[in-house]
Amino acid sequence: MSWKRPGPPLVLAVLVPFLTASEQAHHWGYVGPTDPAHWEGTCHTGKAQSPIDISTAAVKSEKLAPLLFNYHRGPLRIIDNGHTEQVGIPTGSNLTVGGERFTLVQFHFHKPSEEVIDGRRFAMVAHLVHRDAKGHLAVVAVPIEAGASNPLIASLWAHLPHEKEKEDSPPGVSIDPTQLLPADHSYFTYMGSLTTPPCTEGVRWFVLKSPVTMSHAQIAAFAKVYPANARPVQPINKREVLDSK
Repeated sequence: MSWKRPGPPLVLAVLVPFLTASEQAHHWGYVGPTDPAHWEGTCHTGKAQSPIDISTAAVKSEKLAPLLFNYHRGPLRIIDNGHTEQVGIPTGSNLTVGGERFTLVQFHFHKPSEEVIDGRRFAMVAHLVHRDAKGHLAVVAVPIEAGASNPLIASLWAHLPHEKEKEDSPPGVSIDPTQLLPADHSYFTYMGSLTTPPCTEGVRWFVLKSPVTMSHAQIAAFAKVYPANARPVQPINKREVLDSK
């Protein structure tokens, strides 16, 4: 499948994950009068929105390029931005797919998973946000289910910020994003949008099929701060979803 590159609006999308938390927090939320039903602009009018419910019976199987992850250990930078726990990544970690390289910029979490497969939501999901040299975004969604404790999560949760909207970088603490990835990198892919306002479209999504695990205690620790921060699924409309198998 040949991917159609988005026009100028996607350049704006690159800026969205990096707005200050205070700029984001005043405009939208997940409950009450600022919940997803009240999100405006492209969130309301867009025709290629994310997340979606992926029906495995309807996807098109193709021999797609593998996801080649080249992540490196680096110092922990974590922030509670008012909507989730987000981890910033120093330059050097990247994803290559089909000869295109995307730099890993940050990752964050949603509970439950925003992505749905055959009507099933997972306990949580991690979104690893990447961008290329031209500003195009690619997001890898890693489903999370309850099970064995995750060592990376143990390190993150041990240093959850006590203050919102203020990044913390505890001295001597480093993390390896590779620990968020399952051994099997097979995936579904489609063109969608950011899942938070302004919901800019033109985002390339890779939804991994295999989940990683967190312990029940690790999931509960996140839920104490964010019990529900997932956008409802959006209409697929006429979009094509591809299966890498």
